[in-house]
Amino acid sequence: QVQLVESGGGLVQAGGSLRLSCTASGNIFGINDMGWYRQAPGQQRALVATITRSGTTNYADSVKGRFTISKDNAKYTVYLQMNNLEPEDTAVYHCRATKILGQDYWGRGTQVTVSS
Repeated sequence: QVQLVESGGGLVQAGGSLRLSCTASGNIFGINDMGWYRQAPGQQRALVATITRSGTTNYADSVKGRFTISKDNAKYTVYLQMNNLEPEDTAVYHCRATKILGQDYWGRGTQVTVSS
Protein backbone atom coordinates (compact mmCIF):
# COMPACT_ATOMS: atom_id res chain seq x y z
CA GLN A 1 0.00 0.00 0.00
CA VAL A 2 0.97 3.61 -0.61
CA GLN A 3 -0.12 6.39 1.70
CA LEU A 4 -0.44 9.91 0.34
CA VAL A 5 -0.73 12.88 2.67
CA GLU A 6 -1.57 16.31 1.30
CA SER A 7 -0.99 19.64 3.00
CA GLY A 8 -0.95 23.34 2.22
CA GLY A 9 -4.58 24.09 1.52
CA GLY A 10 -6.40 27.01 3.03
CA LEU A 11 -8.37 30.18 2.45
CA VAL A 12 -6.91 32.83 0.17
CA GLN A 13 -8.19 35.90 -1.65
CA ALA A 14 -8.47 35.97 -5.42
CA GLY A 15 -5.10 36.73 -6.94
CA GLY A 16 -3.26 35.07 -4.10
CA SER A 17 -1.04 31.99 -4.01
CA LEU A 18 -0.86 28.65 -2.25
CA ARG A 19 1.59 25.76 -2.40
CA LEU A 20 0.28 22.24 -1.93
CA SER A 21 2.48 19.32 -0.93
CA CYS A 22 1.88 15.59 -1.17
CA THR A 23 4.24 13.07 0.43
CA ALA A 24 4.16 9.38 -0.39
CA SER A 25 5.07 6.67 2.09
CA GLY A 26 4.73 2.91 2.44
CA ASN A 27 5.37 0.68 -0.57
CA ILE A 28 6.53 3.49 -2.86
CA PHE A 29 8.55 1.22 -5.14
CA GLY A 30 7.29 1.43 -8.70
CA ILE A 31 5.49 4.79 -8.50
CA ASN A 32 5.57 6.25 -12.00
CA ASP A 33 3.20 9.19 -12.26
CA MET A 34 1.97 11.55 -9.59
CA GLY A 35 -0.54 14.31 -9.92
CA TRP A 36 -3.16 16.62 -8.53
CA TYR A 37 -6.87 16.41 -9.12
CA ARG A 38 -9.64 18.57 -7.71
CA GLN A 39 -13.30 18.17 -6.93
CA ALA A 40 -15.63 21.10 -6.46
CA PRO A 41 -19.06 20.67 -4.81
CA GLY A 42 -21.48 18.97 -7.19
CA GLN A 43 -18.80 18.29 -9.77
CA GLN A 44 -16.72 15.30 -10.79
CA ARG A 45 -13.08 15.00 -9.84
CA ALA A 46 -10.94 16.55 -12.57
CA LEU A 47 -7.29 16.58 -13.52
CA VAL A 48 -5.25 19.62 -12.51
CA ALA A 49 -1.68 18.59 -13.26
CA THR A 50 0.47 15.49 -13.50
CA ILE A 51 4.18 14.76 -13.55
CA THR A 52 5.90 11.59 -14.67
CA ARG A 53 8.91 9.92 -13.11
CA SER A 54 11.06 11.49 -15.82
CA GLY A 55 9.62 14.93 -15.15
CA THR A 56 7.19 15.36 -18.03
CA THR A 57 4.29 17.57 -16.96
CA ASN A 58 0.70 17.93 -18.10
CA TYR A 59 -1.81 20.61 -17.10
CA ALA A 60 -5.51 21.26 -17.43
CA ASP A 61 -6.11 24.19 -19.76
CA SER A 62 -7.77 26.17 -16.97
CA VAL A 63 -4.59 26.27 -14.88
CA LYS A 64 -1.88 26.60 -17.54
CA GLY A 65 0.34 29.58 -16.83
CA ARG A 66 -0.89 29.85 -13.23
CA PHE A 67 -0.06 26.48 -11.63
CA THR A 68 3.24 24.62 -11.59
CA ILE A 69 3.73 21.00 -10.58
CA SER A 70 7.12 19.80 -9.40
CA LYS A 71 8.61 16.96 -7.39
CA ASP A 72 11.42 16.07 -5.04
CA ASN A 73 12.34 12.45 -5.67
CA ALA A 74 14.51 12.22 -2.57
CA LYS A 75 11.56 13.23 -0.37
CA TYR A 76 8.93 11.32 -2.40
CA THR A 77 7.00 14.57 -2.50
CA VAL A 78 5.11 16.36 -5.24
CA TYR A 79 4.20 20.03 -5.09
CA LEU A 80 1.61 22.24 -6.72
CA GLN A 81 2.42 25.94 -6.77
CA MET A 82 -0.80 27.84 -7.43
CA ASN A 83 -0.57 31.50 -8.37
CA ASN A 84 -3.17 34.06 -9.36
CA LEU A 85 -5.89 31.96 -7.79
CA GLU A 86 -9.48 32.45 -8.87
CA PRO A 87 -12.75 31.65 -7.05
CA GLU A 88 -13.29 28.92 -9.65
CA ASP A 89 -10.23 27.13 -8.24
CA THR A 90 -12.12 26.44 -5.00
CA ALA A 91 -12.20 22.68 -4.49
CA VAL A 92 -10.80 19.77 -2.55
CA TYR A 93 -7.42 18.96 -4.07
CA HIS A 94 -6.41 15.31 -4.09
CA CYS A 95 -3.02 13.78 -4.73
CA ARG A 96 -2.79 10.68 -6.90
CA ALA A 97 0.05 8.19 -7.43
CA THR A 98 0.08 5.58 -10.15
CA LYS A 99 2.45 2.64 -10.27
CA ILE A 100 4.06 1.19 -13.37
CA LEU A 101 1.77 -1.85 -13.12
CA GLY A 102 -1.30 0.37 -12.94
CA GLN A 103 -2.18 0.50 -9.24
CA ASP A 104 -3.80 3.79 -8.25
CA TYR A 105 -3.58 5.51 -4.88
CA TRP A 106 -5.33 8.64 -3.66
CA GLY A 107 -4.88 11.00 -0.77
CA ARG A 108 -7.77 12.25 1.33
CA GLY A 109 -7.46 15.75 -0.04
CA THR A 110 -6.87 19.28 1.15
CA GLN A 111 -9.42 22.10 0.89
CA VAL A 112 -8.59 25.19 -1.16
CA THR A 113 -11.00 28.09 -0.89
CA VAL A 114 -10.55 31.26 -2.93
CA SER A 115 -12.65 34.25 -1.97
CA SER A 116 -13.61 36.98 -4.43
